[in-house]
Amino acid sequence: MIDPRSPRFGAGITAVLLAVVIVLGLSAPPAGDVASRILNPPYLLLGAISALFLWGTTAGVARHPYGLLFRTLVRPRLGPPRELEDPRPPTFAQGVGFVVTAAGLVLGALGVPFAVSVAAALAFVAALLNSAFGYCIGCQLYLVLLRLRPSGARA
Repeated sequence: MIDPRSPRFGAGITAVLLAVVIVLGLSAPPAGDVASRILNPPYLLLGAISALFLWGTTAGVARHPYGLLFRTLVRPRLGPPRELEDPRPPTFAQGVGFVVTAAGLVLGALGVPFAVSVAAALAFVAALLNSAFGYCIGCQLYLVLLRLRPSGARA
C-alpha cells in the first residue's frame, strides 16, 4: 500500500516537464533527417519522461525516483495519510503514460509533424488532472479493465 499523495507529487513534476516539452516542441518543430529529429531537445526530454514512465511501470510506483523524492523530502513534513491505496492502478497508469509518450517518440522519429508535442499534451492533461484534482485517468482505465475481465480471472 502506498501514500496516495506520492503519485500526485510525481504527476506534478511530470506535468511541469511535459509543459516544457510542449512549449519547446511548438516553438521549434524538428525537421531534417532522423538524427536531427531525435537530437532535438523536446524529443530528448520526452524520451527521458518516457523512460521514467517505463521505470514506474516495471519497478512499480513505490520504487520510482519521484516516490523516493516524496518519501525523503516531502512525506516527513506532512501528517499521516488518511488512507493508503493499492499501488497497482498508479503502476498501470505509468504504463499508459509510457505507451502515449513512446508512441509520440516513434512517430516523431518517423517525421510526423508535432507528434512529440501532441503526445506530450495528452500526457500533460492526464498528469495535470492527477496532480491538481487527484483524478488519475490511467487508474480509472485500470479499474474499468478489471471489471471487464472474466469472473474467474485473477488480478
